[in-house]
Amino acid sequence: MRFNWDFDYIKISKYFYTFSIIITLLGILSLAVFGLNYGVDFRSGSNVDITASKSVTKEEIEPVLEEIGLAADEPQISAGSDRVNIRFPSVLNEEQESSLKASFNEKIDPEASFEVNTVDPEMAKELGRNAIYAVLLASLGIMIYVTIRFEWRFAVAAIVALLHDAFVVISIFSLFRWEVDLTFITAVLTIVGFSINDTIVVFDRIRENLRFSKIKTRTDLNEVVNRSISQTMTRSLYTTVTVFIASLFLFLLGGESIRMFSLAMVIGLVFGAYSSIFIASPLWAVLKGKQKPNHNNPSKTTP
Repeated sequence: MRFNWDFDYIKISKYFYTFSIIITLLGILSLAVFGLNYGVDFRSGSNVDITASKSVTKEEIEPVLEEIGLAADEPQISAGSDRVNIRFPSVLNEEQESSLKASFNEKIDPEASFEVNTVDPEMAKELGRNAIYAVLLASLGIMIYVTIRFEWRFAVAAIVALLHDAFVVISIFSLFRWEVDLTFITAVLTIVGFSINDTIVVFDRIRENLRFSKIKTRTDLNEVVNRSISQTMTRSLYTTVTVFIASLFLFLLGGESIRMFSLAMVIGLVFGAYSSIFIASPLWAVLKGKQKPNHNNPSKTTP
């Protein structure tokens, strides 16, 4: 079944620019005021994941922690189902871990299993730095690749779009205080990959259509961009929806360890498809429209 995707994407792009700017400003404000809710991967402490054989509530856990002397650290407790997470701001020693496991098995659920992850302060700082470097290096590599394969205007538009996608996901996690851990960073880098893939497909079609078009005015240029987006829309949506459905079911049915990864993917895939259509391509059209014409051949412009 074929759909007609012909539409003036350039004309309405200003509304999407406004929407993206608003989200970006809200994200900056949220990060400045609240920051990110870092998981144990990025700050020192111990994270205890418990798989119980029954539903466990926070009210059942608190007396157990008080009894063994771990309530003074004011741990964050996430409970209400058979999956329980307790995050301690300080590192638990072997004796404290043993006491927690023994007390939980004795008082709440003898069949419960435990997974304890601990990160010291220096390792947390190093992981945070490496995460930032990974995103920056990925962006730099993509920019170099797109510049070589296409031109610098395509590269600028692509980088703006992928940074937009990454920052939107980070902003939403900051606004809703969702936990950021190493799987979140993996999700952001994966989103960057999907975003640039969608963008490159549209850019490749724009380049092909430019070869057979006589561009004399800004309107001609906009028509080429609109046509290129329309021609690639079905392919982009099929790819995005396929991965989106897989990520959504991973979020709904997957384990706690990949929950934030799946959630970040669900959000990032939506904005990745959105930015390729309404951010990257219209931005390239703006940059290309400012290019000086080649007087030797009016139908072409200088790079």
